[in-house]
Parts: sequence; C-alpha cells; structure tokens
Amino acid sequence: MVLNKSMPFFKKKLGARVSLFAKMNILILLLFIPIIILFTYSNQVASHVISKELQASNIKQLSFLSSQIDSRINQTVDFVITFSKDPNVEKFNGLNLWDDLYDKMQTRYVVQEKMMLQSGVMNIWPVTYTLYSQQNKEAISNNKDTVKYDEDYLENNMTGDWTYGDGRAATAGTQKSFNWFYTDSFGHQGTLKGSNLVVQASFGHENIQNMLDTYKAGGQGDPIFYHEGETPILNRSASKKLSSELTLYLDGKQLADTNQEVVLLDHKNYLVSAVKSPQLGWYLVDIVPLDQMLGPISSSRNLFYLSMVLLFVVGISASVLLYRNVQRPIIKLIRGLQSVQRGDFSVQIKSNVNNEFAFLFYRFNEMSRQIQDLVEKVLGEKLRAREATLKQLQAQINPHFLYNCLGYIINMAQMKEQEAVVSMAYNLSAYYRYTTRMERETATVAEEIKLLVNYLDIQKLRNERIEYTIDIPDEMLKQQVPRLMLQPIVENAVIHGVGKSYSSGEIRIRGEISGGCCRVYVDDDGPGLSADGQEALNRKMKEPLQEEMGCGLWNTNQRIYHQFGEGSYLHFTASPLGGFRTEIIWQTPAAAELSQPSSQPSTQQGDTLHANDHR
Repeated sequence: MVLNKSMPFFKKKLGARVSLFAKMNILILLLFIPIIILFTYSNQVASHVISKELQASNIKQLSFLSSQIDSRINQTVDFVITFSKDPNVEKFNGLNLWDDLYDKMQTRYVVQEKMMLQSGVMNIWPVTYTLYSQQNKEAISNNKDTVKYDEDYLENNMTGDWTYGDGRAATAGTQKSFNWFYTDSFGHQGTLKGSNLVVQASFGHENIQNMLDTYKAGGQGDPIFYHEGETPILNRSASKKLSSELTLYLDGKQLADTNQEVVLLDHKNYLVSAVKSPQLGWYLVDIVPLDQMLGPISSSRNLFYLSMVLLFVVGISASVLLYRNVQRPIIKLIRGLQSVQRGDFSVQIKSNVNNEFAFLFYRFNEMSRQIQDLVEKVLGEKLRAREATLKQLQAQINPHFLYNCLGYIINMAQMKEQEAVVSMAYNLSAYYRYTTRMERETATVAEEIKLLVNYLDIQKLRNERIEYTIDIPDEMLKQQVPRLMLQPIVENAVIHGVGKSYSSGEIRIRGEISGGCCRVYVDDDGPGLSADGQEALNRKMKEPLQEEMGCGLWNTNQRIYHQFGEGSYLHFTASPLGGFRTEIIWQTPAAAELSQPSSQPSTQQGDTLHANDHR
C-alpha cells in the first residue's frame, strides 16, 4: 500500500529525470550558441572595419601612384615647353641663317646634349625626345636610332594629347609607347603651319612597369595599367591568367574616375580598385586578394570555431558519461520499481557497473526476492482461505438444493405424479453425478450443456414459468473449458433473474465463434440491473475479491482468465429480452497461444456451484 501511494511521486520524478540527458545537451547548446553568435558578430564587425580600411588605403595608394605618374608626365611636359623656347632649339629651326657647317653641327650637338642630359636626370623615368624642324625638314633625337623627318607622320600625330602608339606598326618583341607632340605655334596646338618647330616626347611601357613593380613591392596587390581596347600593361610578376580575367571583367564595365568593387576571379574574392590617370586617360587597376588580406582574421575565427567544436565534443562526452554512469542506472532502478508496482516481484536488475549503483541494485534485487516470497505466502494463505470458503458455501448450498428437490419428489409422489418424480430423479441423478466427479478439471462445452439441461429441467419442474432455449454451434461443443463454467452463470440468471419476478421466466443461451474467440450469451427477462450497476459489476471482476461480494461469478471469471489468457473474461450488460445478459468470452486455443497472461493472483478453480452472487 505504501509502495502504491509513493509511485505517483516517483513517476513525476521519472518524467523530470528521463530527459536529463537531453536537458544537459540543451544546456550545453544554450551555453555555446550565445558565445558563437557574439563572436561571429564581433568578427564580422572587425572584418567589415578592416575591409573598409583596406579599401580606403588601396584607393589612397593608387591615387598616390597615379599622382606620381602624372608628376613624371608633367615634368616631361614642362621640359618640352621650356626646351622648345631654348635659343639653340630655335636656331635649329632658324630659317637657314647660318652658312657654316660647323655651326650647324655645333647646334645639333648642343640640342642633342640637352635632350640626353634631361633624360639622364630622370633615369627612373627615361623619355625619348625628338625635335622636328618643319622649315629645314630635319629631325634630331636622343634616341640611339636615326630619326628621319616625316611630314605625314607629324600630321597624323598632331592631336595635342598623349597617345598610346604613333600610328606605326610596332616591331616584333616591342610594345607601343606613349607619345606627345608639341608645336611652338601659339594658340594653334595640333596644327602645322609650314614653319613649325615640333617636339616629340615619348616613353615606353617600361616606365609604367617600373612604377607598377615599385607599387607591388610595397603591398599585397597586383596592379596593371588598363585602357579599353588596348593591351594592358602588367607588372613584371603579374599572373597572366588572373590579369586576363580582370581585363575581361573591366571590358564589360563602365568605369568612372574612381572605382572599387569585390569581384570573383579565379574562384576567389578580390578587391578591384581603379583610378583614372588624368594625363594619359588610362586606369591604374589594383587587385587585392581579400582572403589573403583577411587571412589572419579568418585563421583566428576558424581556430575559435575549432575550439568551440572541441569544447562541445568534450561537453557532450561528459554528458554521455554522466548519462551512462548515473542516469541509466537510475532509469533501471525506476523501471524495476514500476515492475514491482505492476505486481512483477520476480524482476531482477542486471548491472555491469562497479560503483555505488551496484550496491543499490543488489539491495533492490534482495528486496524484490523478499517481497515475492512474502506475496506468495500471503497469496497462498488467501487461496487456502478462499478454498475453505468455497467448500463451506458448497456444503451450505448443495444440501439446500438437494432438500428442495427431494421435497418436490415427495410431493409429486403423494400426488401420484409418477412422470414428474421420474424426471426429477433422473435429472437430479445426472446433475450430482457430473458435479461430484473431480478427476478432471476441464470438460467439453457439450458436457457443460448437458449439465445445464439437467439443471434447467430440475428448475422447470419446480417452476413451470421457466422456459429456456439453447443454441450452441457444433464446432464450439468440442471446446475444452473449465468444469462448471456455465452452470453458475445460468444459476445466477434463474435465482436473480427469473426467480425475482412473477412475470418472467425465459432464459436464452446462445453461442458463436468469431475473430478467434468463443462467446456464450446467457440472457434472462428478469428485472435486470441499471447501467451503473452493470458498470460496477464489470469493474469488480477486475478487482481483488472483496468480502461483501459473492465469489461465484468472480471465481468463474478468474478461472476463464487463467485457462485461456488475456482477452478471456465475463462481461455484463442489458439483455435484448429486457433483463440481464452475461457474456462469457474466451479465446480459442490457437489465439490463446499468442496471448500471455500477466501476473494476476490466481484463484481456486473450484468445481462447486455458487448461487449467492450479487449483481
């Protein structure tokens, strides 16, 4: 009783402890998730700030490089303008004022010397200068190759702006150069008047490459010099494949003076920055691998995530260890207690642990064995007491039934009703012959039906109102059932049904086999029971035998259950005849083999009749 009262408390505790493993894992997740979210957020903020700084720094460096290139070009332009005003240069174009060849050679030498000197001063930015005299149809240059005067060449290149290439086909193995043609015609740049002095300044792509190499040596980028429709100028260590993909990307873009964008090139993210050179109209383009620039941040982020994964694995491992060594033994112990609550005192907890729980399991197994022994002793005493009660009831009821039948025989004999006397004596003899034979505990349904016929004929002789019908299928007649299974039910219908009303008297016994079960319905047209009474009687069949209730129906229900297993029982309901119906349901042998009865207390399978059942 104390165990039954305490089990709801343990069930509540079990509900809380069964999910302990899940709760611990959820707690670990709840501990890790905020940390990971906060770190991810801070890492993204740091990456964003660094990326912005990188973009701004990249634009500044490109702008500085562009200003350096423009500064070199401006120095070249300033020299060309100043050089064109030099007296020796003007003398070179001097309308044939000199007659002396020596003076002419001296002038050419001085002019050429000045051009070479200027180019030597700017050795980091070497420039080729060429002086054309339209009046003398001559040309002089600091180029090692001889330059000839070409009027058409000048006409085609007098644009007033820096151009890439001079209209001539480049020789094999060489690239175009940047050229600027300046004439001394005031206010008429870009035109030839017939007596102009033209100065040509040109520098090759090597100058740009030198600047790009210097820029690349101080950073992480890979700069190029780009103009749409022209072959880009690359730094000397540039990746040809990457530069080709970058050129294709730039050809499809409408570039502004300053551009910056993250682009996917060669399956990697690059920061592409472009700054336009005002003097040349070309773009300084730099590509910076973001993954490489942000590599330390990514490495620290990945290291943190790896640490979190390792910590999570350690946490889950600790949770699993705790579950296996603490929660699982507790669950085993609680399941053992639940089995004890259900009445299974033979339960034993097996354990392969060698800790404190091993002692608890040992003590539980000892307790379970002691309880089982105690229950078996108490149950045995109850069964012996119930057997004595049944025998006492049999001794009290059977003589009374016999006295009534003998009294009926005496009365019929005095009334000279020979046929009634013979019929009563025959049925009474057959009835007691069957009930007193104790060598077998089971009988066929056919034998049980014969007993019912004897019993009902006896009752019909005593009470002429009684009418009965029996309809049992042939295949059911061969079924083996506990002896005296049907007689107590019919006796209950006679005494508590027909016997309590002067207007009733019909008893109907019908059987059927369906769904692997045999069913026998015993109906009477007596006063019956209310719905609450039927429900109470059905409930009592599932409870232990109580002192205030009769034991005939309860004992029959127990005998059916233990004979045929689960799914075999008595059920009480209203009868179609208007009275009371008792349904006897048992499984056929094939179906009974599939059903295993639970450990309910067994009862004495008595072979006596009990007429004192209460509804």
